Amino acid sequence: MTNDAGALGQSRRVVLLAEDDRDIRELISLKLTGAGFTVVAVSDGAAALAAAAESVPDLALLDVMMPFRSGLEVTRALRADPRTADVPVILLTARSQEFDVESGFVLGANDYIVKPFSPRELVERVRAALASPLTLIEVSE
Repeated sequence: MTNDAGALGQSRRVVLLAEDDRDIRELISLKLTGAGFTVVAVSDGAAALAAAAESVPDLALLDVMMPFRSGLEVTRALRADPRTADVPVILLTARSQEFDVESGFVLGANDYIVKPFSPRELVERVRAALASPLTLIEVSE
């Protein structure tokens, strides 16, 4: 099977994945890699911030409830750092209460995916977040 990432416009874009559940982390990594993305997978929020500081990703996919730093805390920290302030963030969680979703958006998340999720839909949402005009706002100014 050929990798047509270039044809799909990803050109091996880097997704930072922070998910404490190993099975979910491996599933998402497999699906995103298969879709042509490079995945940097970590198991907690502190590791996510360290990975983002080492190399700025094209997108962050963050579980909300993780050890050490939650996905919401990581989102807040990414938005506060000028190097990562414009990185699209998708939050992934089992919590679907309106308040939880609203909190993620208030902190700067671009999208919110509730578990259980369709792996195909997750890949499409990642592609959409990377293609969003909101992530290209500096180009038009």
